[in-house]
Amino acid sequence: MSELHEPILDWYDAHARDLPWRRPDASAWSVLVSELMLQQTPVARVLPVHDAWLERWPTPADLAGEATGEAVRMWGRLGYPRRALRLHAAAVAIVERHDGEVPESYDDLIALPGVGDYTAAAVASFAFGRRHVVLDTNVRRVLARVASGAELPPASVTRAERDLATTLLPDDEATAATWAVAVMELGALVCTARDPRCGACPVADRCAWQAAGRPAYDGPPRRGQAWAGTDRQCRGRIMAVLREADGTVRPAAIEAVWPGAEQRERCLAGLVEDGLVAVVDGGYALPG
Repeated sequence: MSELHEPILDWYDAHARDLPWRRPDASAWSVLVSELMLQQTPVARVLPVHDAWLERWPTPADLAGEATGEAVRMWGRLGYPRRALRLHAAAVAIVERHDGEVPESYDDLIALPGVGDYTAAAVASFAFGRRHVVLDTNVRRVLARVASGAELPPASVTRAERDLATTLLPDDEATAATWAVAVMELGALVCTARDPRCGACPVADRCAWQAAGRPAYDGPPRRGQAWAGTDRQCRGRIMAVLREADGTVRPAAIEAVWPGAEQRERCLAGLVEDGLVAVVDGGYALPG
């Protein structure tokens, strides 16, 4: 067993957050929903939406029986609403291919619409206790610092990162599954991107980055995502109008929330192409 395993697993046992998708009685569906919601979205924003989602649609079959527009409406302001369409499509596939039960194997999970490598590995690990390498941003950052001595990992996952994560994965399935979530939690709570709390880290004494004097990241510039005035903001304003409407929204209502005609029309066209908006009788609505 790696010298990192015991201290990180013990730290997780003492400090893990009580999150609904981690509880012993959490369903695999709850885990899958949480994983799609948590992509590029903080836990605090996901919690109320996850709870409302599971209350309304406690099983994949419950969601699969609803119109896609209802999934988009319930998504609320989480952002990147195409994830709602992916969850709906995954629910339909689960009903059609797996008798309404979230599949246990990585291969079956990754074959679901909208499920990629990370999500398939995460659900297999967190819901079913399988042994998989689970590489999200937090895990990659912890491993980059502790094992490689770099402040931040590369912009995208490399073969070297995956090989390193594989060598550190405990052999026992249950331990490996806990390890995956423990390293993720350490990155979320202690080994953060901007203000790492090295004094609270259970492996600070064996961290390569700490031993090297915490050298600053010297790779390609990392740009934060702008918001004000972007197409993302425009799309968000349009979607907010549609979510709050009961029925078809006339063009004037959308014009009122975004005056720039060229950008507004471009964003509307993109939303229609993405399947998030339907054109209905000269107006717009959530998809049926």
